[in-house]
Amino acid sequence: MTIPQTRIFEISSPEELHGPAAAVAALLEEYPVAAFYGPMGAGKTTLIREIARRLGVEDTVTSPTFAIVNAYSTREGRPVYHFDFYRIDSPGEAFDLGYEEYFYGGDPCLIEWPEKIETLLPENTLSVIITPHPSDPSARTVAIRKP
Repeated sequence: MTIPQTRIFEISSPEELHGPAAAVAALLEEYPVAAFYGPMGAGKTTLIREIARRLGVEDTVTSPTFAIVNAYSTREGRPVYHFDFYRIDSPGEAFDLGYEEYFYGGDPCLIEWPEKIETLLPENTLSVIITPHPSDPSARTVAIRKP
């Protein structure tokens, strides 16, 4: 699946996340690290849940807000990592997690609150920007940007 440098999805409900989720899932082979940007409540975890499902994860996908990283397995046994850096105070805390093994290991890494560790992200990180619409609480714009 070839997509332009930036692809935009306008969705009006969580049920319409299949389009952006399929696009991100398809790009993870080439860009295994995906950074999800958006304000609190924008739907980052909801989108990641759908992406993980498309990758073959059958586990319950929840935000790793306190654990910082959750590891899931696909039906084929491939790991998928889900990070939430909301509660860290400095990029140095990511070193304690051994972030390099995850980010440079080639397995999918789905990152919430990447702003907290921006300087540590690989150059080939896929960006997913979720913007809520102020006039419609269910609507979102999802922009997927290749590095």
